[in-house]
Amino acid sequence: MWFLKLKIMRSGRSAAGDRRALAEPHGVPTYDLTAPIQTTSTLYERGFERILKRQNKEQVPPPAAEPKKPANKKQTKKVATLTNQNQKQGRFRSLEEALKALDVAALQKELDKSQSVFSGNPSVWLKDLASYLNYKLQAPLSEPTLSQHTHDYPYSLVSRELRGIIRGLLAKAAGSLELFFDHCLFTMLQELDKTPGESLHGYRICIQAVLQDKPKIATMNLGKFLELLRSHQSRPAKCLTIMWALGQAGFINLAEGLKVWLGIMLPVLGIKSLSPFAIAYLDRLLLMHPNLTKGFGMIGPKDFFPLLDFAYMPNNSLTPSLQEQLCQLYPRLKVLAFGAKPESTLHTYFPSFLSRATPSCPPEMKKELLSSLTECLTVDPLSASVWRQLYPKHLSQSSLLLEHLLRSWEQIPKKTQKSLQETIQSFKLTNQELLRKGSCNSQDAATCDTACKGLLQQAQGYRLPWTRLLLLVLIFAIGFLCHDFQSHSSFQASLSGRLLRSSGFLPAGQQVCAKIYSYSLQGYSWLEETLPAWGSHLLTMLRPSLQLAWAHTNATISFLSSHCASHLAWFGDSLASLSQRLQVPDTLIQLLQSLQELLLLLYQNVLLPLWHILLEALARAQEHCHEACRGEVTWDCVKTQLSEAARWVWLCLQDITVAFLDWALAMISQQ
Repeated sequence: MWFLKLKIMRSGRSAAGDRRALAEPHGVPTYDLTAPIQTTSTLYERGFERILKRQNKEQVPPPAAEPKKPANKKQTKKVATLTNQNQKQGRFRSLEEALKALDVAALQKELDKSQSVFSGNPSVWLKDLASYLNYKLQAPLSEPTLSQHTHDYPYSLVSRELRGIIRGLLAKAAGSLELFFDHCLFTMLQELDKTPGESLHGYRICIQAVLQDKPKIATMNLGKFLELLRSHQSRPAKCLTIMWALGQAGFINLAEGLKVWLGIMLPVLGIKSLSPFAIAYLDRLLLMHPNLTKGFGMIGPKDFFPLLDFAYMPNNSLTPSLQEQLCQLYPRLKVLAFGAKPESTLHTYFPSFLSRATPSCPPEMKKELLSSLTECLTVDPLSASVWRQLYPKHLSQSSLLLEHLLRSWEQIPKKTQKSLQETIQSFKLTNQELLRKGSCNSQDAATCDTACKGLLQQAQGYRLPWTRLLLLVLIFAIGFLCHDFQSHSSFQASLSGRLLRSSGFLPAGQQVCAKIYSYSLQGYSWLEETLPAWGSHLLTMLRPSLQLAWAHTNATISFLSSHCASHLAWFGDSLASLSQRLQVPDTLIQLLQSLQELLLLLYQNVLLPLWHILLEALARAQEHCHEACRGEVTWDCVKTQLSEAARWVWLCLQDITVAFLDWALAMISQQ
């Protein structure tokens, strides 16, 4: 209904404008104010042609041959009343006042009426909603991008009740949202042709409401909107309006926002009137979505390298301030371009990085290119093979990269160093061949050859074996001490002892050793007093349980040893029968048979002998304890046996140490 009423009022204004145009003299220039792209006729308009004709007949009286004065007075009164009603709606001082003055109940009533009359045409409901809101929310005009406000303005000012009405209607007309989005955008462009035109807050609210739930509507046909943008390239206000409308999808979804920016704003980045908004939108988009993982896969090499050129190439179409702002955004764009798996994608970026790294490249761009090339070689192993293919035709660029690798060789991981050695070896052969032929690039080949030699020297250079060196120093120190002690017959008279005594280390060490010895004696006396009592008490409590556990363990082991072979045989027969039933492949049958034989071999040759050896060792230990303790096993006897065993181990270690020192001294004396 409201879409129809506004169309009637607009047609009336256009008719009056036509009458004024007819009355103008021929010398006054005229301007074509028709919209470049008109909205297509909808079912709503076709279905309302008869109603429009009927209303026009009712509003325009038929011509009368003899008009009467009372009739003229009544008709004049009606026309004045209609004009006052049309002009009653004026502009508010701000959009906040207009939204406060909006009668939500009246809007709901109009929408209910539209849904009841046009129950099968949801696009009419949506058009009535947009027309009603835009007509009622007449506030001062603002610049097309709304850069002075938040990203969700003016939808952020809408009350909760009005949002519920808008969302409810959008849910009912879900199939017509794409056409509704186009209708709002094209109507906004048509209003920009009028002087003075209406404010567009109602259509902006509808666009934001649609894209909050369905952000993909803006990116379903970006080619159409790019063509529309190019057709209005001479009208910056219209271009900025299109960019603002499509950009609302990005504040909900980072991927959709990157699609809009790459498909709509990147192609017009060089235009002076549109570049500031494009850079500002990208800055706000990345600021609102700090989690860049949701945008992986959206930027490829085709889109990334134009951004690199805009950010670092001097004297391009961007102003220095915009270029600096884009340089600050470049690291995050680089993360988005490399994606979630840079180890498998960076080799696709290597050729474009290498072709740009020329000697005449600007310093900042050269630094960025060389660091990116090093990252490609470090992260993606395929980058080295790509470099080998490009090397003969990119000698000047490769010389810069080789010199950069030579300067930063220590910072490169060892794994990458090993893989680069083969590449540099192949480059060295190529350089020698080019120098032998005397090609036109001989100077670049000579530079590359010098860099390759330096890299190979660093890669194959001698490095001290610190582990072996420390071991050698330790052996030398032990040999020197032993020789010093033997030559002076005592530690006190030795050179080491006198040096330690004069430096003060020997008294301090003696004090420490004395304290350690006293503490050890105290601990030993405490153990000698408490351990036998606790041991005997624990032994009396645990002996029945240990004997029972030992008996059960013997029974279990004997049972397993007697029945394990039969069970393994049964398991093998079961596997064979099962394989015959299931028709298992021959390779699997052979594998199972081999596994069966391996288990039997392991049981017969390893497990059983080890178990028998363990039993024999335990029996011998028990017999030895009985013999040593003369039939009665006591704590004093066990302590004596343990001390003898420890003394025997200590003597063995001493013998081994002396033999080792003799060998070390012999080796040192031979050298």
